[in-house]
Amino acid sequence: MTSTSPTVPGGAAKAPGQAQPPPGPSGVIPNLKDRIPKLEPRRRRAEPANPMPVPETPPAPPRPDPATLHFTTPIRRILSPKDHQLFLSSPAYTLILSFIFGLAESVVDKPISSVKDTELSPTVKSILAILDETESLCEDSPPDDQGGSRFGNKTFRVFLDKVKQRSPAWHATLLGTTTPNPAAAAAAASELSAYLCQSFGNRSRIDYGSGHELNFLMWLLCLHQLSLLDNKNDFPAVVLRIFTRYLTVMRRVQSTYYLEPAGSHGVWGLDDYQFLPFLFGASQLTHHAFLTPRAIHQELALEEFGADFLYLGQVAFVNSTKTVKGLRWHSPMLDDISSAKNWGKVEGGMRRMFVNEVLGKLPVMQHFLFGSLIPAPEGMSDPREMGIKAEEEEGVEGEEEDGKVEVFDDKEGVRHVHQPVGWGDCCGIKVPSSIAAAEEMKKRGVGEQLRRIPFD
Repeated sequence: MTSTSPTVPGGAAKAPGQAQPPPGPSGVIPNLKDRIPKLEPRRRRAEPANPMPVPETPPAPPRPDPATLHFTTPIRRILSPKDHQLFLSSPAYTLILSFIFGLAESVVDKPISSVKDTELSPTVKSILAILDETESLCEDSPPDDQGGSRFGNKTFRVFLDKVKQRSPAWHATLLGTTTPNPAAAAAAASELSAYLCQSFGNRSRIDYGSGHELNFLMWLLCLHQLSLLDNKNDFPAVVLRIFTRYLTVMRRVQSTYYLEPAGSHGVWGLDDYQFLPFLFGASQLTHHAFLTPRAIHQELALEEFGADFLYLGQVAFVNSTKTVKGLRWHSPMLDDISSAKNWGKVEGGMRRMFVNEVLGKLPVMQHFLFGSLIPAPEGMSDPREMGIKAEEEEGVEGEEEDGKVEVFDDKEGVRHVHQPVGWGDCCGIKVPSSIAAAEEMKKRGVGEQLRRIPFD
């Protein structure tokens, strides 16, 4: 006798002894194949859209006619949130964006070595000579022995005083025949000197941050406003030769005098001191054939290409100043940014950060200087009418702070308590320099013993 296997609708045979599924409401046994969901390949989740578009480069405004300028010593004008808002909608704000972003665009896909000595203009050569002499002034002003303290060394003030003394001669060479009138030349030199002398740090607080870095770029902007620097020919050299030389000088100054970060957060998470190397550096690497944002984790890439690309060079310097090893431990924001798909994404993010975290932050911009070449908008506060001291006079030891205290909440809900001069504790507190910690470890001969985290 031949046995047959039962079948179900659809032709699927059931093995002998295998339990059949219960019949449906109509008494027909269902086909389970129809109930299995269709498998589809997993799709990559789309990245969340950034609500803020990448800031574009505004058209460069026309340069002023030197004959119509009335040079003046630059002063602070952003003394309140209202002043800051006036600045953010002013021609001066557009001028700054046009200059900084124009510099970034001028170095797209260009390594530092692409600018040759034979291509440098006389103005660029004069600026490089000024920076060389500035570094010599630092070498001639050795720090006092402060017993291992990692806070700022007071000999820094001696260095800044020497820079201020040399500044008139430097600017006389730079200006040359641009302002043949001796009185106008002296006034122009005074205006330019204010930006340069504020580029190396604050004399009373012995600190340095992105606001001082911005002052250096504003000094260069003033030279551009006087037609001493040309857009097309000089801009790549401004970034790849002048700015890189400035970074070298500032690293020497920071390590010599243990400059403290200007503000308890440094440059809001990227680096304790600098910001623009990351913006300019991302532009340099925009279409690089093989270096990706992940390259900052490769020591060989940093060593081989750090001298030619600002972004990699700055990361290498940051690594050298930390007492632990690994970006995710000491620079988590840089670590996060390294996951970007390409350098274009990084450059766009740096533009947003410059707008939001440098120009958009009152603690940074309350120290910004306005003169005739970078004019303040109408309606801003005038510190001379309010009896407020100049930047270099604030917080001098032995003097008491006086004047009205301003209390307000910023747009992020943070409470600010500002004296008329200086940083409020809300905006920045004295923080030991990370460079100082690394230098002190080297002095004690333990430079590499604390570099590795045990569980890394």
